[in-house]
Amino acid sequence: MRPGTLRTALAALTAVLAAAGCLTAAGPAAAQGGRHPADACSPSVSLTGFTDALDKTTYDGTYVGNLSALAPGRDGSPAALSDRSELFRLDARTLEPRGVITLADEKGAALDSEGLVADWDGTYLVSSETEPSVRRYSRTGELLGRLPVPGDLRTAPEGRARANGSFEGLTLLPDGRTLLASMEYPLDGDPAGLVRYQTWQRTGHGDFRTGARYAYRTDPGLGVSEVTATPDGRLLVLERGFTAGVGNTVRLHLADRPAHGTVLHKRLLADLADCPTLGATAKQPQPNPLLDNFEGMAVTGRSGGPLEVLVVSDDNQNDVQTTRFLRLRVRA
Repeated sequence: MRPGTLRTALAALTAVLAAAGCLTAAGPAAAQGGRHPADACSPSVSLTGFTDALDKTTYDGTYVGNLSALAPGRDGSPAALSDRSELFRLDARTLEPRGVITLADEKGAALDSEGLVADWDGTYLVSSETEPSVRRYSRTGELLGRLPVPGDLRTAPEGRARANGSFEGLTLLPDGRTLLASMEYPLDGDPAGLVRYQTWQRTGHGDFRTGARYAYRTDPGLGVSEVTATPDGRLLVLERGFTAGVGNTVRLHLADRPAHGTVLHKRLLADLADCPTLGATAKQPQPNPLLDNFEGMAVTGRSGGPLEVLVVSDDNQNDVQTTRFLRLRVRA
């Protein structure tokens, strides 16, 4: 949602998307039991709408799904990255695809692409769990180079990272100089729940060199599916897990600015199981039918003081999962 007054922006967004048949929006913020508004997930987070309109659709012959990362572009329109190497440019209001490019590694092979940053010059930084790696691409998808990755962060047996558990999140801090990648799960030999955040520092030539490393403790049984910087340099962290027959656990935390010390402290903003359903349905058991495999997240603007945050789920091209976007208002 574009910045603006709370009710004006929500009303405009509701009208546009509802007309397209692709948004269910929260109703008036009426009190529930006199404590929280009807759209509240917690005192810090409200759900302003969701859409399943892109679920099991195609664009220009490309499947629109497997979405694992989001990033706002310079014009405010978000980009969505699939873990099958497809990068979609989306309309800022309707979230409908407006373009797609296919990414590849140095040999032309697809990536397990999980994290995305739209840099100031229009290029894209993309993290992959395959090695893991961070590569830079032009706005048309041409591979421009790759960043150095410390050896112990590489997937075993070369390093200590588990397969399909490395660079899941990627974000650029507000200074424009510090890039941060979050591991999904602990390295081999690290305590349970302790994941690593690796940073890179932009040099005077515009490339990146490896920087400081931080640690972050997840809730028991969860991994980090996404991390994105807030305008003041703190980190929104999406933790996620799945239990067969029960469903997903998805929690939004706020972590310290990466600065002093090695372990980042966090506080819970919301367990998304506590959000209103707004009429959402689930294709498999879930604690809340709104829940799915949420992996991508981006700060898209402000509504006065609160942040406007967009979240997307990875449907894994699976019939019992859904490509779903949530719009959250976060008071961080």
